Amino acid sequence: MEDNIENEEKKFDNNKIVKLIIIGCGQRGYVYSRYSIERPNRLKIVAVCDPIKFRRDKLGNEFGLSSDMIFENWKDIISKDKFADAVLIATPDQLHCKPAIAFANKKYHLLVEKPLAITLEDCERITSACKLNNVMLSVCHVLRYSPVNIKIKQLIDSGLIGEVLNIQHLEPVGYYHQAHSYVRGNWRNLSTSTFMLLAKSCHDLDLIHYFMGGKKCKNLSSFGSLTYFKKEKKPIDAANAKRCVECAISRTCPYSAQKIYLENYPWKRDVLVPDREPTIENVKLAIENGPYGRCVYECDNDVVDQQVVNLEFEGGALSSFSMVAFTESMCVRKIRIFGSMGQLECNNGYDIIYDDFKFGDKEIFKPPIIQKTKMSNHGASDYYLMRSFIYAVSENDPTQILSGPDDTLASHKLVFDSEKSRLKNTVLTF
Repeated sequence: MEDNIENEEKKFDNNKIVKLIIIGCGQRGYVYSRYSIERPNRLKIVAVCDPIKFRRDKLGNEFGLSSDMIFENWKDIISKDKFADAVLIATPDQLHCKPAIAFANKKYHLLVEKPLAITLEDCERITSACKLNNVMLSVCHVLRYSPVNIKIKQLIDSGLIGEVLNIQHLEPVGYYHQAHSYVRGNWRNLSTSTFMLLAKSCHDLDLIHYFMGGKKCKNLSSFGSLTYFKKEKKPIDAANAKRCVECAISRTCPYSAQKIYLENYPWKRDVLVPDREPTIENVKLAIENGPYGRCVYECDNDVVDQQVVNLEFEGGALSSFSMVAFTESMCVRKIRIFGSMGQLECNNGYDIIYDDFKFGDKEIFKPPIIQKTKMSNHGASDYYLMRSFIYAVSENDPTQILSGPDDTLASHKLVFDSEKSRLKNTVLTF
């Protein structure tokens, strides 16, 4: 199987090496940079930029960059003549718009971490800049690039299950992932980031849009709130503890920082300790003194911890989406697609179960997925996203990109409209 995968990979070897600048050396910037390590014949990192010195130096040194190619501020890169083919924007969500437009204006092709921006207006500004400058834009809607989801799309488009009439989709965020990112972490508060559906699940609504074949949404409703991670839900035995290290129930609390970060070390250690080596000793200090050691019932979080979105598309097709914090599984989506002639189901990210209504047959599809990669998140979607974008740039072929400007705008609009519906407690009709 792996030999067949490697033979397939050879199609993307074209003796062209794309030069890429990384803006943002945090987790996503680091993960996507692995493609250059694994496929140096396709991608070369020529500059990095991050406001945190430790992070930019560490990534820059890994790629053997000279000090003049390691930047603190992306504006210093803009001031130079164009020296690369493309730019990866992996800054915090609220900091995507300005660099994206600036680099598009300098004729760099863009790969932008999702969400594209935190307002629809800024999304439109970025896509307009890319079109005006005739540069390619790919948004990191990684779910589109999963071999499983590509196979599902192929099966739908082949007519195997007839007309798609209903899609049910679940994102299990994971109880400890919710506590990390959306209670204690960078995406916990609207004033410093954005609303959770956009930050976490914009590529889930994008996937529904993708499977629906771009049909227009006619009606939409959404409900959700911060239901649990708040002070009134704090266990009595936790008393007045503000941090896990001083809490009497930290050994039994599922959201205990010690349990999440020490028992699961090295999970997310670079997030807790971004400015120095993330040793276990430094992680312990971060738990004692930093934001990730706070009691989950005593944080300044205000984003939802669960939300549902209901959509009606033209022709009467329906979809329901649930984003749930309180799950054992983390980010392994579960989806069922019901057609007039059959149904498809995937619950583990690998196997697609097909039920045929005409003859009662059942078949399981197992799309091959590359194993020799460290970019294994979302069923190796991170790897396939990078392969698609880098090949598109090398061949000057935007058809290789599955998440371009128009589709991105359409699916982002679904997300912004969903939040509008939730806040106004009303059904939106288009």
